Amino acid sequence: MNYINSNSNSVVRDIILLIVRVFIGFAMLSHGFPKLQMLLEGGDIKFFDFIGLGPKISLILTVFAEFVCSILLILGLFTRIALGFLIFTMIIAVSMVHGADPFDKMELGLTYLSIYLLLIAFGAGKISVDHMIEKRKRASDW
Repeated sequence: MNYINSNSNSVVRDIILLIVRVFIGFAMLSHGFPKLQMLLEGGDIKFFDFIGLGPKISLILTVFAEFVCSILLILGLFTRIALGFLIFTMIIAVSMVHGADPFDKMELGLTYLSIYLLLIAFGAGKISVDHMIEKRKRASDW
């Protein structure tokens, strides 16, 4: 039985999308911030070189995904583009970094990947900067 009418169902969906975006964004920030600090310290960088361009470039790309794209996700700004980078990063983390590890080492990356896939399918929702931009674009079109 559906106890929520269709109008309030949309509101509930948008609130849930906001909560998930903010929670998962801050959760990933907790992984990206230490990598940002490692990058800013400048010393000898020991990081997984996933594209063959060296550990420093790989770390920069990972910081961009885990830190910058997580902030974009929290704001709901360029959400699907940011999620593309985050999804790519989680695929690399699960398949290359933890590919030979037991499942318990891959579980967190798979959880992030699953949530990112859901968010890319459903979008940022109405409580996002993306929605405000789209609404303003539609209002200016006559």
